[in-house]
Amino acid sequence: MMKQELLKKFEEVFGDSNGTVVFFAPGRVNLIGEHTDYNGGHVFPCALTIGTYAVARLRDDDKLCLYSINFEESGIGESRLADIEQKTAGDWRNYPKGIVWAFGKKGFEVTKGLDILYYGNIPNGSGLSSSASIEVLTGFILKKLFGFDVTNQDLALIGQFSENQYNGVNCGIMDQFAIAMGKKAAAIFLDTADLSFEYAPIALAGSKIVILNTNKKRGLGDSKYNERRAECEAALASLQTKLSIKSLGELTEEEFEANKELIGDKIKMKRAKHAVFENQRTIKAVQALKNKDLTLFGKLMIASHDSLRDDYEVTGKELDTLVAEALKQDGVIGARMTGAGFGGCAVSIVKEEAVATFIENVGKAYKEQIGYAADFYVVEIGDGPVKLA
Repeated sequence: MMKQELLKKFEEVFGDSNGTVVFFAPGRVNLIGEHTDYNGGHVFPCALTIGTYAVARLRDDDKLCLYSINFEESGIGESRLADIEQKTAGDWRNYPKGIVWAFGKKGFEVTKGLDILYYGNIPNGSGLSSSASIEVLTGFILKKLFGFDVTNQDLALIGQFSENQYNGVNCGIMDQFAIAMGKKAAAIFLDTADLSFEYAPIALAGSKIVILNTNKKRGLGDSKYNERRAECEAALASLQTKLSIKSLGELTEEEFEANKELIGDKIKMKRAKHAVFENQRTIKAVQALKNKDLTLFGKLMIASHDSLRDDYEVTGKELDTLVAEALKQDGVIGARMTGAGFGGCAVSIVKEEAVATFIENVGKAYKEQIGYAADFYVVEIGDGPVKLA
């Protein structure tokens, strides 16, 4: 949907488009480093050229009027700034409202209402961070329209704060950070323990990133996401009875193996093992890319999926089927689930000449085994949030 179409739609919904500004924030995919971001480990996400668009303008009153082309049936949602803490369960507007609330909590008072129209070309519930994209986008709109002195890194932290405190999802920092700090043709090697990061150029040498969507619907809040986080926190607390560590991400594989009996509980031991080993895999994977060793990068992606399936247990039949079928195809360098799991997407690296056959073969096998179709997106790596006009 182009800028002119968005403005036309805004006029239809809000009467005119006087004083409007158009914005965009990307979605993200994490290449490796899953469920490490709340365990003080490393992640390796990149921003995508698909994402969320918004047309926004200030109002003269204190009404927040929010509309999404993706949820047209819900119409314009109106709320007053004074009532920002009131929310409706399951409403997409909780994400932008949470950002307005979070800005206020951080000392950036939103003093005027806004009309905002959103349109996302990230599939909802796909695990490509449509919610974090809306959060960063809304924060970027507030920064630009109110002149707030916040950096893009601040926007990521405000987004995470709002999702944790307003929406009750205990997410780590990765999604918001990848979106706010995205850079074309590079992924972000981020240490979530201290937010130090570096951009690593993605040179795929004749290969493409293909995202495979299970089309299985899931909700983060009601998934086992918070449960996994609690299991890791309990494992960490047990390890801290002997080790002076702040997070699981501080441990090497050897240190974990030498001390894992402290955890006692076999399930929590498996969860912590994933967090430690996945962090080390991520460090090795980034080094492999720097060495232009795409084959090793692919092997580490596969090991990541195996760990998420066997130790962290967040994959499920749909994701496992997609990845297993992907790995049978010619020209596939690596594949793994990405995002929180329990549905959503897998990510694969496929040689360019094999992409069409790959999509056809995996799509056919998935439909035969699962009973409904998967979707496939050949994606490019893009920049963070921008003002388009």
